[in-house]
Amino acid sequence: MDRSMLDEVMDFAGEVLPGGCAAPPYSETAFLAELGDRLRSSRLRCELSRRELARRSGISERYIAQIEAGKGNVSIVLLLRLASAIHGSQPQAA
Repeated sequence: MDRSMLDEVMDFAGEVLPGGCAAPPYSETAFLAELGDRLRSSRLRCELSRRELARRSGISERYIAQIEAGKGNVSIVLLLRLASAIHGSQPQAA
């Protein structure tokens, strides 16, 4: 993985993983809900439909919907695939 891809993944992880300046959730349910909200907002900011994100990431549209609803317990590998699919949709800086 080249350095720019790693930077993109780390940036995405910082966006979607709860924490930072926000108060962290204290339960798995709250964590998954926050993760889902952040995934949805990242996807919408990039103007991607769930269908397109599913196609780009190789993750089913139904599972993406479950993650966004806070009901899917997503692995680190799936987060990597989602990050790559979302950040791959953004225009590259000049």
